[in-house]
Amino acid sequence: MNNSAIGVYDSGFGGLSVWGELYRALPDESLTYLGDGKNCPYGGRTREQITGFAREAVRRLVDEGCKMIVVACNTATAAAVDTLRREWPQLPVVGLEPAIKPACMESVTRKVGVLATAHSLQGDMFHRTAARYASDVEVYTAVGEGFVELVEAGAEHTPQAEEAVRRVVEPLLERGVDRIVLGCTHYPFLRPLIELTAAGRGVGIIDSGEAVARRVGYLLDELSLRAEAGHKAEYRFLTFADESYRMRLQRKAFACAGR
Repeated sequence: MNNSAIGVYDSGFGGLSVWGELYRALPDESLTYLGDGKNCPYGGRTREQITGFAREAVRRLVDEGCKMIVVACNTATAAAVDTLRREWPQLPVVGLEPAIKPACMESVTRKVGVLATAHSLQGDMFHRTAARYASDVEVYTAVGEGFVELVEAGAEHTPQAEEAVRRVVEPLLERGVDRIVLGCTHYPFLRPLIELTAAGRGVGIIDSGEAVARRVGYLLDELSLRAEAGHKAEYRFLTFADESYRMRLQRKAFACAGR
């Protein structure tokens, strides 16, 4: 048993979609969330820059005593997860991969759309996953231009967000996809608009948050790291930005949790 916190890291607000799944699935586990904020979005950064940001974040979470790290950022996972695992070999590090497998298994039209950042779509993990599970499926990709910025600004419920989503999602629908994978943890915050755009077309929306929570639960048991039953969980929020940003992270997290 280990009552130390699980560290959850993202470029900003996006990883709160994963934080929410961990919160619901693992009520005894303390969670320390680090939303970079200072360097977000990561979309225009080089692989080396993103790896540097990820190293700094994990170092901070290790200094805070975290027993496991969840890299709740698809872009940081694609750029840096192998480096993080090499540099902290004794620390369990869980990354994200696009939920291509369930999308391909469920698709009837054999056409699947993947929404992600350019870094994620160019990464080895995406290509390996697609090659493994999509051999008989057409996979169409699209970058969610402006999606991260909208979520960071708290503007997910605006006409500008609706237009941005329609501009990106409509071309995928025109190709006949019946599953859309959300390959960035910011994108689930735009899920209602994505569902609205795809309404009436029999399209399922899939993200990897629940799968990550299941993986974390499995590792907690496998490595004997699970908190004691009934442990009073604590929830902390850190950032490399300012206190105002940290407070916004905390408010959004508890709103997601219904608290």
